[in-house]
Amino acid sequence: MRKVLGRLGTDAGMNTAEYAVGTLAAVAFAGILLAVVQSDPIRAALQAVVERALG
Repeated sequence: MRKVLGRLGTDAGMNTAEYAVGTLAAVAFAGILLAVVQSDPIRAALQAVVERALG
């Protein structure tokens, strides 16, 4: 019994289900970020920052 409990307590990595949930969360966050960055006010603000930096 000690060996089983010892092995359960040393699990430092993620299993397949955790990878799947983490990947879905990352994709959802990337989609939201992409939608925000592609909006007209944000695009204009980013373009102004780049033009100021290069000009």
